[in-house]
Amino acid sequence: MTKSYLIKNATIVNENTTFTGDVLIENEIIKQISLEIVPTENVEIINADGKYLIPGFIDDQVHFREPGLTHKANIASESRAAIAGGITTFIEMPNTVPQATTQELLEDKFKIAAKDSYANYSFMFGGTNDNLDELLKTDPKKVAGIKLFLGSSTGNMLVDNEAVLEKIFSSTKMIISVHCEDEATIRKNTAAYVEKYGEDIPLKYHPIIRSEEACYLSSSKAIELAKKTGARLHIFHISTEKETHLFRNDIPLEEKQITAEVCVHHLWFNDKDYEEKGTHIKWNPAVKTEKDRVGLWKALLDDRIDVLATDHAPHTLAEKSNNYMNAPSGGPLVQHAVIALLEKVKEGVIPIEKLVEKMSHNPAKLFQIEKRGFIKEGFYADLVLIDANKAQTVSKDNILYKCGWSPFEGTTFSSTITHTFINGNLMYNNGVFNDNIKGKRITFNR
Repeated sequence: MTKSYLIKNATIVNENTTFTGDVLIENEIIKQISLEIVPTENVEIINADGKYLIPGFIDDQVHFREPGLTHKANIASESRAAIAGGITTFIEMPNTVPQATTQELLEDKFKIAAKDSYANYSFMFGGTNDNLDELLKTDPKKVAGIKLFLGSSTGNMLVDNEAVLEKIFSSTKMIISVHCEDEATIRKNTAAYVEKYGEDIPLKYHPIIRSEEACYLSSSKAIELAKKTGARLHIFHISTEKETHLFRNDIPLEEKQITAEVCVHHLWFNDKDYEEKGTHIKWNPAVKTEKDRVGLWKALLDDRIDVLATDHAPHTLAEKSNNYMNAPSGGPLVQHAVIALLEKVKEGVIPIEKLVEKMSHNPAKLFQIEKRGFIKEGFYADLVLIDANKAQTVSKDNILYKCGWSPFEGTTFSSTITHTFINGNLMYNNGVFNDNIKGKRITFNR
């Protein structure tokens, strides 16, 4: 039995409304929401006067590197950073070592998370050119979905056999999440720049090598295949303005068969930032132009893009310090994603109600997650308190990622996450962690 908490006088943001009220938490669950709740003797009161209370961020795309790549990160370290950043649930990707491409290997990851994850969790099963039989064994009530790499990936996770791809799309009713970049286009562009510069290609050419054309060609093909087969398709990390026009906003999310995600880095940075940030903002798909960044915001706000994510993918500083051809793509983001997005709330780019919709409500709806993503009576108490007037500067001293660096180092944000509740447990309280309790495996209403 968990401790009972009464959050008093919070500015509650939920389902497109904001109001001041109280929330009572009992036995992992939101017991009551009211304008005023009278405390009982056995409840701990948390004064939230002047603070936002939001449902925890459900991050549908992270790489926590375990098993096999734990010199970069692990489930314990990154889930800890996540709860400090207001992320209460994560869905992790299959490209670990070994890759989660059999049911046994997938279940091994769940066992690690059950022991070590501070946040709630699920994992995706990895599709390949030759594991359809295993893929079809995936339990839709217990596993988030299927992940396919249609652009470069490690090992054998690049799905480039069109007949196999169509068979996967036709055979499963689970959500198929895809990384879309056209491999042939990228190889051709890479060869041209290697011929000119060798391995030390200037970083500013990364979005030209991994180009708008490569992204659009792959995304449009995946959408065409989904329409042909009736597959439930979710396209990860859209990075170009051109791609946003492939998606619709004239029907509710629950009725969409094809959905889209955008990541924090594609909304924050543009190609002018390569000069200062270098490989620290080398991601796949690449951070592209200011026109693309503005177009992504527009599509997020008008509901062509459905959810926000981090694509948290840490590498060591030593790995990132290599030249262009040898520096891996990806960076750590879970600790700072929410406060970065709250900066855009303060700037008037996005209303906080819309931000909560894209971070919390919509991932819960899209993946049909049971009893999470909302501040509702009877739902799990996955809640985050934010002081929007307490500034913080990102520095080596306060970074929690195992890799020890952040693309936001030196940035001062206006907001601070003060409390994070997971399943009714106060897991993070003004910099102090509750290390005795772990998160839960999420389930799906499918």
